[in-house]
Amino acid sequence: MKNEQAELIADTAERSALRDAARRFAANEIASQVAEYDRAERFPLEIVRQAAGLGWLGAVIEPEFGGTGLDWVSFATLIEEISRVCHVVGLALSLPSGLVGAGILEYGTEEQKRRWITPLLRGETFAGAGVTEPGSGTDVANMATTCRRDGESYVINGAKAWISMLDIGDWFITFATLDRRLGREGVCAFVVPRDAPGLTLRPYKNKLGFRPLATGDLVLDDVRVGAENRIGEEGQGYAVAMAAVETGRLSVAARAVGLGQACIDASTAYARQRRVMGQPIGRFQLVQSMITDMVLGVEAARYFVARLAACKDRGVPRPRRDASLAKLQATEAAMSAATSAVQIHGAYGVSEEYPVARYFRDAKVFQIIEGNNQLHRAMVAEYALGFRGHSHA
Repeated sequence: MKNEQAELIADTAERSALRDAARRFAANEIASQVAEYDRAERFPLEIVRQAAGLGWLGAVIEPEFGGTGLDWVSFATLIEEISRVCHVVGLALSLPSGLVGAGILEYGTEEQKRRWITPLLRGETFAGAGVTEPGSGTDVANMATTCRRDGESYVINGAKAWISMLDIGDWFITFATLDRRLGREGVCAFVVPRDAPGLTLRPYKNKLGFRPLATGDLVLDDVRVGAENRIGEEGQGYAVAMAAVETGRLSVAARAVGLGQACIDASTAYARQRRVMGQPIGRFQLVQSMITDMVLGVEAARYFVARLAACKDRGVPRPRRDASLAKLQATEAAMSAATSAVQIHGAYGVSEEYPVARYFRDAKVFQIIEGNNQLHRAMVAEYALGFRGHSHA
């Protein structure tokens, strides 16, 4: 066990160089703009395209499709460092190998991968994933969106909710059932172009957090797509959706660790310079206690993220327990750190002068996405009780 832990926290020369490069990029290209585009609810398209030029979009993907073949531990490190300044850019780095691309990479044809994945990695196109429905939440198999075969095409009807990238997505991978009575065995996956007749995009405005992401409804009214747009076989749609689960949770956890670390950075800097009763507030025991708890939570989360990434590097098929532990610990630690950061900043914690109010808003959303934390608490307990089998070696 000690050897495993040492391997997870050890930096290779390549990983250290990647971390330094990501830190410089975030400081030089993102930091001065993030507050503005968060207020404006604007996706930082130009920054993400710069990251694409560095080979960072979906960097774990094989070189034959335009990726750089990075290992998962290094990729998690990259996402954390970028998310320390802006987790929305961190999200963009993860989508081609995560929610948007994982199912295509595992179940798509060679032509589909080159048609849809390769342009994503170059920053030439953008895409979103339409999974969640207004009434289903985390119950992916129980979907109301339907599809029917009509010759060489499919006709899709239904709606998806809380779908990201509505403003810039060129296409969306979405899911529909041939027959609700079949449960997950009836689900199919499709790539739907933005300009498909019958597709309506309805973004939500003025959200609590994740403001640069245009999130909203996908409404499909007799949307017709060719059979060549189906990913996998009929009835494989649920498996296509699940292909992204652990990768998506790894990304969310790494981004939450980055946000938690940002809370520590901001709080320690403020506690050193803010003076009360003739001394820095960092000298007060209560402030030190909050900072200690922040460090403990974030450091533990970083370990869980590294362990999940190492599972993927070893080829563990579905490290579900590790994914739940990482997502739960990281997002709880981020929320706790953000709460303490606002408290340490006092009145300034709710002002635009410091970034901790934004961290607080975004931390709350992290507890909801990729399976809300109540779901992950239940899953962790069920593994401990033996109601679920352990899913990593």
